[in-house]
Parts: sequence; C-alpha cells; structure tokens
Amino acid sequence: MKNVRLYQNRALSVGDLVTLDAYASHHLSKVLRFPEGKNITLFNGDGMNYNTQVLQTKKDCRVKILEKTQNSSESKLNLTLVQGIAKGEKMDFLMQKSVELGVNRIIPVFTQHCVVRFKGDKLAKRQLHWHKIVIGACEQSGRSVIPKVLAPINLRDFLQQPVVNGFVLHHRCEQTLLALTAVDEASILIGPEGGLSEIEINQANQAGYRSLLLGSRVLRTETASLAVIANMQLLWGN
Repeated sequence: MKNVRLYQNRALSVGDLVTLDAYASHHLSKVLRFPEGKNITLFNGDGMNYNTQVLQTKKDCRVKILEKTQNSSESKLNLTLVQGIAKGEKMDFLMQKSVELGVNRIIPVFTQHCVVRFKGDKLAKRQLHWHKIVIGACEQSGRSVIPKVLAPINLRDFLQQPVVNGFVLHHRCEQTLLALTAVDEASILIGPEGGLSEIEINQANQAGYRSLLLGSRVLRTETASLAVIANMQLLWGN
C-alpha cells in the first residue's frame, strides 16, 4: 500500500492523539477504506513529516503521532510563478503541476489578454478552490511546506513591487536559461492564453524583469509555465 499523506491545519506533536478533520476522515475511511493499525503521514506546513498510526476509522478518524522527521523534498531554488490567469481547468492544472515541480509562491495576475475576471464572492471562492488544489498537490508530491497563493492582482499594480531575479517569457528575444548564471531565488512572469502584449512585456522589462526565450516554438501558457519551471529546477534547483 502506498504511503498516505494528509494535511491537517493544526499544531502537531509526537504523542498527540489527533482526530482528523472531516475531509481527511472521509478520504481515509470512505475513499481509501484504510485499515486500522496501519501508518500514515500527516503534515501541517511546517516542513516536517509526522508518522502516525491509525487507531480508528469509524465515524471520526483518530490517529496517534509516533515520530516527527524532517522533510527534505524542498528545492534549494526559491521560485515564484507570476501567472496570467488562464481559463477554467487550465489554471487548476497549472496550480497543481507547478506545486508538484516545487514552486514556493504563485501570484495570479490579470493581464490584457485575460478572459477570466473574478470579483467579490466569486474571487474568494476561487482562492479557496486554488488553496485546496495546492494542498492536494503537496499530499501527492511529498511536500510538507505549503506554497503560498497570493490574491489575484492587476499586472500593472504587481509590477510596482520590487523583484529579485525576475524573468518574463518572450518568444522573440534571444536570451536563454543556459546563458544565465545560477541563482537561488527567481520569479518568472508568464502570460495567459494569448500571451502578454508588447506593452506589458515592455512594462515588465522596465520593472526589472529580463526577457527569456524558452525555445524556438510558441507554447501554450500551461506548457510554457511548466516547462520553464522544470528547466529552472533542473539547472538551479534539484
């Protein structure tokens, strides 16, 4: 049986008897039909793994924390994805896979070519939905640090903020990752469907983002984002 990892938004300590939250209890008992007496791993975002024994799976699930160990799955590259908001499931896919690839922060931005616009309650629901996707990606990929998903912001406003080692994908520039010196912190700005406008790329350049060529082909936003993250992790991370 594969190692089951579940997130719990609470303090955890060795020796604790923990009643899992409703979602984790349902997943463990109803979806996985997990047997009592076996072990699972809990995490709460502090970078540690908590090995626990399942004591009860009827009604509320109860576990006992047996040991606490350091999780070594984090990359040495502190990477922020600044992503033009894509439509529907594309954005969900981007969130999930970028977390699996090791990003530390995701900043959704509204750009000129964004089709999706969120306001009020719809925005709050979307942020909660994204947070659940990030948690699920951490459970699946073995991470114990929860990447931050910031509130969506207009690109023009975002570019007023200082940046360290900022890059913007641009298929008509010449600079590639192989020509760059390795860094331990970076931000990558990528447009939604339709990409970033020339004005937005110029604004990003003026704000300190260097144009970056990923390859000779024009990629979809979901392909470009994951490809550049994977390449940066390969060259600068782990």
